[in-house]
Amino acid sequence: MRGFLLNRLSQSLALLVIVSIIGFVILSLIPGGPLSQYARDPSMTQQDMERLAEQLGLNRPLWIQYFDWVWRLVQGDWGRSFRDGTSVLAVIGRHIFATLLLMGTSTVIAIAIGTWIGIRGATHRYSMFDYLATIGAMVALSIPTFWFGLVGIYVFSLQLGWVPAGNMYTIGDGSVLNYLHHLILPSVVLSLVHVAVWSRYMRTATLDAISQDFVKTARAKGLSERRILLKHVVGNALLPMITLAGVQLPSILTGALVTETVFTWPGMGRLFLDSLGYSDYPVVMGLLIFSAILVILGNLIADVVVAIVDPRIRLA
Repeated sequence: MRGFLLNRLSQSLALLVIVSIIGFVILSLIPGGPLSQYARDPSMTQQDMERLAEQLGLNRPLWIQYFDWVWRLVQGDWGRSFRDGTSVLAVIGRHIFATLLLMGTSTVIAIAIGTWIGIRGATHRYSMFDYLATIGAMVALSIPTFWFGLVGIYVFSLQLGWVPAGNMYTIGDGSVLNYLHHLILPSVVLSLVHVAVWSRYMRTATLDAISQDFVKTARAKGLSERRILLKHVVGNALLPMITLAGVQLPSILTGALVTETVFTWPGMGRLFLDSLGYSDYPVVMGLLIFSAILVILGNLIADVVVAIVDPRIRLA
């Protein structure tokens, strides 16, 4: 286990370096650069622009800027926002709870509903339920998340008035129920695609487990189908789903970016788009590295959990 963890950590470090280099280079190629916001101010002179570039270190070669950023990063200094001078970690800290709340809720919904649909579809193969679940999954996977969000706002917020159209809470009301009321629609919208994915994978995994010899042996012993399903089939079918949970983390983060934008949810996804609009590159790079760390940790935890749950797997 120790060797596996050390190997994965070294791979993760190399991956973070690659992600940071690609992100840094791409941001440097964006037209206008970080000073584009100041260039729109007619009172700014060329001398002012040059002084700002020197203060921000933008007049140095790109590779020097990158290594300077990495050196400060490993020391715990993620830089400061170009907009207001606030620490990047502080800016991310103000938005991380909203994103984790939205992602966590949508993930629980997706796993619970997707697992149930997948198991029922496998145990009632080629039934009307199975056909409807397949069609529903294809529709959910074919339509972009923002469309579901806009339709949900129009139907359930504007027409029916059941849920708020956006934001995380009502100003002046910080109760838990108020947060939950605002959370319902965006979390359901974000979970739709992942319900479809989980249901299809769970159906396949359940069908594979049902066809195994240990299930045939259990039936030969006279065990009921319900006991076979709960004791032998579901446990084995859930093992690949643990790995899937780690693999799905990047798509959940991407979906959260779109969902937060549609519902004006004050999370990291909306912060990322706002920071791009303001050319606030330190915050953009901080969000990129933070998201990469989340994805890598998610996959690592999934691998370790699978090894702990399944004694057949040994991590060297």
